[in-house]
Amino acid sequence: MWSNYLLIILLSICVITDIKERKIYNAVLFPFLIIALFFHAINGGWHGLTEAFLGTTVGLGILFIPYLLGGMGAGDVKLLAVIGGLKGISFVLMASLYMALAGGIMAIIFLLYRKGLLKRFLYIIHGLRHGMRLSLIEDSNSMKTTLPYGVAIAAGAIYQAYFPGIFSL
Repeated sequence: MWSNYLLIILLSICVITDIKERKIYNAVLFPFLIIALFFHAINGGWHGLTEAFLGTTVGLGILFIPYLLGGMGAGDVKLLAVIGGLKGISFVLMASLYMALAGGIMAIIFLLYRKGLLKRFLYIIHGLRHGMRLSLIEDSNSMKTTLPYGVAIAAGAIYQAYFPGIFSL
């Protein structure tokens, strides 16, 4: 139960800084990771410490390739690693599935409303009905804005923490 409290505190801080500054700070992540490793070692001995370390490794591995491809910030990768350290392998695997769903929904909403693509899409449909062809994207800079993906990570972790068992490994 202690890990849920730490998880909520961690996610609250990271979501706020990710939304406001588009950054997730190491000064927040590393203390939580150290606390997670310490508590797992105290409560579970070597087995608990190993489980926390493996959860951290799996959490890191899930977003490492997207980070290398430039689609993810390093803070997002480390946040998921710390979540794995706090909650373990099966938790971080399921949370990452919910994270992906939340991130996809967030991206669609972001594109439709923030970039005006919904309005542009309606213009395209109207133009096609009258024989005109219009481009969906006017400039490439409009597609370069980043998403605060820490929000999607938090949504996936919170969903898994409070609705476990809906889909389980």
